[in-house]
Amino acid sequence: MTRNEGTSRLERIRRRIKELPAGPGVYFMKGADDVVLYIGKAKSLRSRVASYFQPGSDLAGSRGPRIVEMAEKVQTVDCLEAESEVDAMLKEARLIKDIRPPYNTDLTDDKTFPYLEITTREDFPGVYITRKPRSKGTRLFGPFANVKDLRAVVVELQKIFRFRTCTLEIEEANPKRRFFRPCLLYSIKQCTAPCAARIEKADYRKGVQDFIRFLRSKRSTVLRWLRKQMAEASTNLEFERAAMFRDRIRLIEGLAARGTPDEHVQPEVFAADPTEALVKLRAVLHLPHPVRIIEGIDIATIGGAESVGSLVKFIDGRPFKSGYRRFKIKTVQGVDDYAMIFEVVRRRYKYALRGEELWPDLILIDGGLGQLHAAEAAFKTMIAESRAAGDVEAEPLHTTIASLAKREEEIYTQGNTQPLKLPAHSPVRKLLQYVRDEAHRFAQHYHHILRTKQMFNEDT
Repeated sequence: MTRNEGTSRLERIRRRIKELPAGPGVYFMKGADDVVLYIGKAKSLRSRVASYFQPGSDLAGSRGPRIVEMAEKVQTVDCLEAESEVDAMLKEARLIKDIRPPYNTDLTDDKTFPYLEITTREDFPGVYITRKPRSKGTRLFGPFANVKDLRAVVVELQKIFRFRTCTLEIEEANPKRRFFRPCLLYSIKQCTAPCAARIEKADYRKGVQDFIRFLRSKRSTVLRWLRKQMAEASTNLEFERAAMFRDRIRLIEGLAARGTPDEHVQPEVFAADPTEALVKLRAVLHLPHPVRIIEGIDIATIGGAESVGSLVKFIDGRPFKSGYRRFKIKTVQGVDDYAMIFEVVRRRYKYALRGEELWPDLILIDGGLGQLHAAEAAFKTMIAESRAAGDVEAEPLHTTIASLAKREEEIYTQGNTQPLKLPAHSPVRKLLQYVRDEAHRFAQHYHHILRTKQMFNEDT
């Protein structure tokens, strides 16, 4: 790059920075062809991004040589606004996992943010901090951005609501409970000891419901009381006591620093055990061979105009992000889901038909019987054209096509007009939902919120 080209690039970037909002969000450093090089979060997008390109900034000293190298490749900057710093942090983590920019080193693993889980279906619900929630019978809050503060605030709230945090199986009908010796938490009035029948079920559950209401509320009453206590302690020169109330206020205010299970999705948290699911999937679909590679396909249409198809790849029941692909629909005008699936299937598997790629063991289409038939029609057309060209070895002998409909979560398979209906907590159903939801999210959600081309690699 010549000096003039470098100056022009910086001037263009700085003009773009002036257009960025001053609030929190996620920013994208993008290189040639708009490919994302780096993703970061910021309390103030404008000032944070500007810090990379200020003449006097010591980027090498503050961020390291890799970030300097990245900044020199940046051609433009994009951003995604967030409601809060926590929202920005959670969005950043999700996007880094999905896009995997080359200059991001943190958050690319499978580590997840924790939840606060309340086991509401138990006789005596427990309260737990977990990164792997139970599959049913719980109430979830989070994900939380700071697990250290979450642990600290649970300890403080346990002093007020006296819920249990042990993992004992406690049933109201167990007569032996009254002979059980409670732990130390009962002695220091931090638990009501349902394990030892020191409280009735109805009274204990009322306390848990009060705790849930507290988590759902703005907690203004408790905070006002704590601030009053802190002021009185300070007036009386009881500074250690005042500091204690100050710390409690900070922790309780920190409960707002969380996302929601529906908006800040962490699909890997709720995935079934892959080994068990794959063994049972083979049995459910009556397949003659083990299932190792699953590919999921979905279609998204934004605003009735621009349409994209997505493909996600799972190997041995886990996402293989390097195998994710996105297809801009080229041959279909208007909204025609079946025709778009037909196009994506043909474009995706033309390489396998040529023997240039492996066939997956299972192709899962997002949709019902119509979507399944569209994929089958694409394969029939491809195979007929290949045979007409003299290539009779191209047929995928061990590939099965299925579809999963959202509303009833019914599974349609080749050659069957009646769907399979699996229990909600079946490992097979959970695995297929994971694949389907990944394809849907990859096609629609991030394409919708980013609104930029080439954010992901497009396949031709």
